[in-house]
Amino acid sequence: MIDIGSSNTAKEIMHQPDLWLKTYSFIDSKRKELGSFMTKALMFENLRIILIGAGTSAYIGEVLQNSMQRKLNRVTQAVASTDFISHPKDFIAKENEPILLISFARSGDSPESLASVNLANTYCSKLFHLIITCNPKGKLASNADDENTFVLLMPEEANDKGLAMTGSFTSMLLAGLLLSDFEKFDQNKGYVEQMAKYGSLILEKYSQKIKEVATLDFNRVIFLGSGSLKGIARESQLKVQELSDGQVICKYDSFLGVRHGPKAIIKDSTLIVYIFSSDSYVNKYEYDLVRSINQQKEKLYEIGIGEALKQKGDISLDLSIEVADVNQIPEEYFAVCAILPGQILGLYKSINLGLHPDSPSVNNSINRVVQGVNIYKLN
Repeated sequence: MIDIGSSNTAKEIMHQPDLWLKTYSFIDSKRKELGSFMTKALMFENLRIILIGAGTSAYIGEVLQNSMQRKLNRVTQAVASTDFISHPKDFIAKENEPILLISFARSGDSPESLASVNLANTYCSKLFHLIITCNPKGKLASNADDENTFVLLMPEEANDKGLAMTGSFTSMLLAGLLLSDFEKFDQNKGYVEQMAKYGSLILEKYSQKIKEVATLDFNRVIFLGSGSLKGIARESQLKVQELSDGQVICKYDSFLGVRHGPKAIIKDSTLIVYIFSSDSYVNKYEYDLVRSINQQKEKLYEIGIGEALKQKGDISLDLSIEVADVNQIPEEYFAVCAILPGQILGLYKSINLGLHPDSPSVNNSINRVVQGVNIYKLN
């Protein structure tokens, strides 16, 4: 179990399993109103869904995109607000196309989040806003007063106090999963409960082992994931890089994609983290890569993360996640708890480097809410 100490970040990582259960109950209490809003938007068969956010909030969309598109049967696109505000016409090409803009934001005060909503309002004639945020006092939530706008606030505990997004990321990701499969909301409660058990297992069984890994002399980490887990790999690399104040440089990729050039970064000082799929077909490609990397001498250490791993590779630390009498859960739900090892690694590497996890940026180059972004009027 994580030693909490005085760190808000440590507390926020450790309390996530409870937060996931609270998130389900909180959304359940809003089910009728949220269901009515989604039904109104989904009346349009040509509705396009845009999942938008900046940084960690953008990666939520990357994890959700494919499963939401499959379940709602609507074209779904994950777009970073940092791309949207500079090139809005690339994402809103047809004036009369109905769009559901789902905004993810911890604070709801970042300039890009607010500008994206304003630009969408300018260029879309048929627009629905679903704002998923952790801060009831943020501008994104408090400025929402349109009949085609729904604000879904996360539980109070989701509004992380630390610099790095942890519980805010997983709770908003879970919210996105639940609303994309609203017809099976009651059935999906079982997945959330299993998720919480998995999260508790990771924290109780593997935190100390990950703490020991954090003491190793690595200066780069590469996270690998397939499908929705590639988005988790991306968020994991950001967590370690943020919490180490850039002293550890991180990269992410898919298992197949890393062969095409990025594999060159694997050196003697590289930690490799594999986030394995639960799909046996996908595993064939993933373990092929593990075997390939094991043939080269250059690497420091490997961590493997997966749900009830059936194959066993030559991996330094195998984090097989399974609970007795619990069936496997859909991969998109497993993705929520698969971020925990990356968060824990970032936390302990931050401490190992003599930084404070709540505010690891020594020169304040990064802030809890991004600073210094000018928003310009588009002609």
